[in-house]
Amino acid sequence: MTSLDRPVVVLLGGPSAEHDVSIVSGTAIAEALLDTGATVDQVVIDLDGRWWGLPPEHRRSGRPGAAYDDPAALGAQGPLALGDALTALATRTDAPVVFIALHGPFGEDGTIQAVLQAAGLPYTGSGVAASALGMDKALFKRMCRGLGLPVVDWREIRSDHWARDPDGIRAEIAAFAAGAATGDPRLMIKPARLGSSVGMTLVHEPGELDAGLTEAFRHDDVALVETYLAGARDLEVAVMGNDPSRLEIFGPGEIVSGHEFYDYAAKYTPGLSRTSTRAEVSDAQRALLHKLSRDVYRAVGAEGFARIDFLVAGERLVISEINTIPGFTPISLFPTMPAEGGYAFADVCRHIIDLALERHAARPTTALRPADLPR
Repeated sequence: MTSLDRPVVVLLGGPSAEHDVSIVSGTAIAEALLDTGATVDQVVIDLDGRWWGLPPEHRRSGRPGAAYDDPAALGAQGPLALGDALTALATRTDAPVVFIALHGPFGEDGTIQAVLQAAGLPYTGSGVAASALGMDKALFKRMCRGLGLPVVDWREIRSDHWARDPDGIRAEIAAFAAGAATGDPRLMIKPARLGSSVGMTLVHEPGELDAGLTEAFRHDDVALVETYLAGARDLEVAVMGNDPSRLEIFGPGEIVSGHEFYDYAAKYTPGLSRTSTRAEVSDAQRALLHKLSRDVYRAVGAEGFARIDFLVAGERLVISEINTIPGFTPISLFPTMPAEGGYAFADVCRHIIDLALERHAARPTTALRPADLPR
C-alpha cells in the first residue's frame, strides 16, 4: 500500500510558539498532496490543544497564521478534545495515515507520536524516543559530545537555579565566556526545547545576559548558553529513510541570514534572508557533512525524515541540531534539497508517507494474551 492508496490526515498548528509556522508547513503539505489526487483531511490544533477539522479541499490562499486563531470562522468543524479526536481517527473505516506537520513542544517532542502510536495509527517521521531526544537540545548535545561528534561548548541553566542564585550564574557564565576557545565573548542563549529561533538571543556583553535568560525562560525552564562561532555559515542537510543503511542524503543547502544571526524574523520575513539548495563546499566537506548527518540520524534513532543543521567557520565544522520535523514553508530548504535526487515538493511529501507506512507495517501487531505473560 502506498501514499496514493491511503487517506492522509495532516495535523497543523498546535499549542506551541511555533504554531504559525506549522500552519504554513501543514497547509503547504496538504495542498501538494491534494494536487496529486490524494484524499487529504486537514486538522488544525488550536493553542488550547483542541482539534478542528478544516473543510475539504481547504487552501490557505495566503492567509496569515492569525487567521487560524478562530477555526470556526474558516468553516472548521469542532472542537474535539484530544481523546475524542484520537478515537475518531482510530475508528475510521478508511484507516488514514497521519502526517505530523506540527513544530515545537507537543508536536515534535514525542508527545503526539506517543498518543498516535498508542492509538495504533501510522504517522510520519521519527518515533517517541528520537523525537524527544532531537527536540531537547541539551540532551542532544550531551549525546553528540559522548559520541565524539563536534558541537560548540555550552552550559545549561535551569530557571530555578537562576531564581535562587543569579549572581552565581552570572559569574559562571562570565568564566565560561572568558574561557571560550573561539576568543569571541558573544554568547547565544536559547530555550532547550523549542525551534524556529523562538526565544533566542545573541548576547554581546555581560549586561545583556539577564534579558537573554529571561527571554529563554519565557518558553522553557532550561536555557542553553552556547559559545558564538563568529562568521559561521549556516548549512543544512536533508535526510530521508528508515533503514540507516539505506538513507537518502541531500545537500548541503545554505542560509545567508539578513540579520546578525538567523532569528525568527530572518527565517520567516520574505526577502530578508537568502537560501541556496546547493552550498559551495569542497568535496571533502560535503562528504563529511553527509557522514555526520548519517551518524546523527542513526544515533538518535530517527526515521522517515529529518534535517541536520551545521555551523561551518573555515575548516571548523560543528553540529548545531537535528530537526525531526523540519519546516515545509516556501523558504524551507528541507523539501527543496531533494530536488537533486529527482524529488519535487509533492514527491517528498508522498515519500515521507510511504516511509511511515513501511515502518508501521514492520511493527509487531500481535496482541498479548494472559498466556503470553511470563507468569
